[in-house]
Amino acid sequence: MKKITLITTIVIGMLAQTFGEGISGKVSFEGKTPKMKKLKLEADPICVSNNAVPPTAEWLIVDESGGVKNMIVSVKEGLSGSHNPPSEKVVLDQQGCVYRPHVLAVMAGQNVDILNNDGIMHNIHALPTINREFNKAMPKFKKKITTQFENSEKPFKIKCDVHPWMIAYIGVFDHPFFAVTGDDGTYSISGLSPGEYVIEAWHEKLGTQTATVTVGDGSATADFTFKKPSKKK
Repeated sequence: MKKITLITTIVIGMLAQTFGEGISGKVSFEGKTPKMKKLKLEADPICVSNNAVPPTAEWLIVDESGGVKNMIVSVKEGLSGSHNPPSEKVVLDQQGCVYRPHVLAVMAGQNVDILNNDGIMHNIHALPTINREFNKAMPKFKKKITTQFENSEKPFKIKCDVHPWMIAYIGVFDHPFFAVTGDDGTYSISGLSPGEYVIEAWHEKLGTQTATVTVGDGSATADFTFKKPSKKK
């Protein structure tokens, strides 16, 4: 029995070293949630016909529990060493003249597939300040463009100059310790070594917040609560 217990302890220890611990939590919104307006697609009849239900703006998506979707939560301080980008590709799709997803995060050097499933003319206009800006046409016959962002950078805008309501945001990191909140505002970042970290939550309209979190033998929690910014006088 002692041998079995010893072997089990060693295996658990090896798994902990391999996968590490993590940080999870929820990002919430406090206050009255602005109503997202329907996008005005009438300028392109195909955009209208490609949507069974008219899409709405996505600059602040809050569920019934107050959870905020499309927040990028990442480790800002406390990491060491270098990290190679994963082989898995990240996909940014154009469906119904809307970017899907609205917010995404990638590692520097990771492949990003930009798809055109609308069968019409789009163009991808990326507006970084550190990485190279580009503006690439995607005619209806061009179904995919693969690109990379070589340097870490705060989230920046991607737009379509043909359809001005089409906007997405992408954050680029030099490590894999980031996540985008789901429909309920929750996130999970795994694989961290024990230690103290500064976590940052970013939103395109609500701004940023940071929290200091200590990761020990088990997973840690970091929740954030945002309010609507006060109007400038």
